Amino acid sequence: MPEATQTEPELYPAISPHARGMLEVGDGNRVYWEVSGNPEGRPAVVLHGGPGSGSDPLTRRHFDPARYRVVQFDQRGSGRSTPHVGDPAADLSVNTTWHLVADMELLREHLGIDRWLVLGGSWGATLALAYAETHPERVSGLVLRGVFTARSTELDWLYRGGAGHLFPEQWRHYVDVVPPSGRDDPLAAYRELVEGPDRAAAERAAVAWSAWEGAVVSVVPQDGYLRGYSAPAFAVPFARIALHYFSHRAWLDEGQLVRDAHRLAGIPGHIVQGRYDLVCPPVTAFELHRAWPDSTLTMLEGAGHAVTDPGMLAALRRATDALGDEVTGVTGSPA
Repeated sequence: MPEATQTEPELYPAISPHARGMLEVGDGNRVYWEVSGNPEGRPAVVLHGGPGSGSDPLTRRHFDPARYRVVQFDQRGSGRSTPHVGDPAADLSVNTTWHLVADMELLREHLGIDRWLVLGGSWGATLALAYAETHPERVSGLVLRGVFTARSTELDWLYRGGAGHLFPEQWRHYVDVVPPSGRDDPLAAYRELVEGPDRAAAERAAVAWSAWEGAVVSVVPQDGYLRGYSAPAFAVPFARIALHYFSHRAWLDEGQLVRDAHRLAGIPGHIVQGRYDLVCPPVTAFELHRAWPDSTLTMLEGAGHAVTDPGMLAALRRATDALGDEVTGVTGSPA
């Protein structure tokens, strides 16, 4: 599979949004959105990971700003959307995968877009697949990075011991936070701690939960990731919403997103996957590719899960460039 050379550009120049707003999506939730790039360009929407991490200005730089109209939004409870999941009073019962899929449809209609390219990494890839398999007529293309589909095997690998065989020191710290009675299922035990009445204990658990992911997110552990994931301001909402989603297996049937990949027939797609991705092991990307004939799979031999791992940024740029010459899906005036 091709990888980036040292001279290959990885990102387009930084740009600023030219439109932004808050969209009422129901259940008392308001979703923050912004648009950048060419107002008359091919529409694309970026789905952030997490769940709960919020959108990042870097991700709009995967797209040629002369060819794309790039939509970003903060998913329910995340980033600048309200109410924020960091508030213990925020109602998580109205924050599910299918609420987010419905929110995307409301946003698409609000912005006057007929069809858009959907890009997502990690949890964003999960949401991208759920949306595309539900509304294939609204998707002009897919770009997925670090594919995650919330299957039991994937959750067991990361949160119930598999990856711990490669990072035993960090895994020991992760499980030591959990009472001995909960170590057979750290996922359930962590959720009980994070949602418990002792807020100090909840914060400690959230930081430990998040730090574990920070330890394995890059092919080579980096202090920057460890510090960022361990910061309480990030870790508390990140852990709370992730545990909510993963305890429910994202409200998906076991294996649903790979099983239903036939619904993506006719949608061109690029899957970019790190060979040494410890958060989302490559077998899922491989199985999805086999189930979706219109996809291409780029396996990056020197990369893990992080978008900044070797070759990842350049591969994503190649993917959006490859899809960038198709007919736009704009119907109506830009928002």
